[in-house]
Amino acid sequence: MRVRPRAGVVGPGWHHGLMNIMLFHSTYGLRPAVREAADRLRGAGHEVWTPDLFDGRTFETVEEGMAFNEEIGKEELLKRAVLAAAPYSERGLVYAGFSLGASVAQTLALGDERARGLLLLHGTSDIAPNAAVDDLPVQLHVAEPDPFETDDWLSAWYLQMGRAGADVEVYRYAGAGHLYTDPALPDYDEEAAEATWRVALGFLDSLR
Repeated sequence: MRVRPRAGVVGPGWHHGLMNIMLFHSTYGLRPAVREAADRLRGAGHEVWTPDLFDGRTFETVEEGMAFNEEIGKEELLKRAVLAAAPYSERGLVYAGFSLGASVAQTLALGDERARGLLLLHGTSDIAPNAAVDDLPVQLHVAEPDPFETDDWLSAWYLQMGRAGADVEVYRYAGAGHLYTDPALPDYDEEAAEATWRVALGFLDSLR
């Protein structure tokens, strides 16, 4: 597994490129942190959409969010995501997401031949055996350790993504909580969050 150090160094020039980014929320719903992340990306010159897959519902605990997600069902959740992305997919989207939203983003990116990239924050997903992409750039940021993204799982995921044709970078953040980029959650780790955004902006610049 190709693993990057905690504090990545990103050179200048990230603002020169413009990406169209579809950013999916976590199992907590479309919280302020998602909108703040979108504003950060817009401030870097990118176009960003933040679809609400939960129809306005937000949750205070991961358990509540997961229960609601199970009530909706995976098929319906992906249907909502596909419908949200469809009007913009011809532009060549970068799919991105937080935790549950990252798993949604991965599924859509692997099925969209126009996808420009995949930015995964705190989460991954199963990979279909027949998944195939043409050197799709993928960047994953995840805590170390992470109860939802174990070392064994990530090793297998990395190998499977490579076999599918993705070009994957993995960044681990020791001691951070699972959803460490959300300032309103106990998981929050300011140092890890800022390092993540620095590296992610560099990644987006590399896609132009």
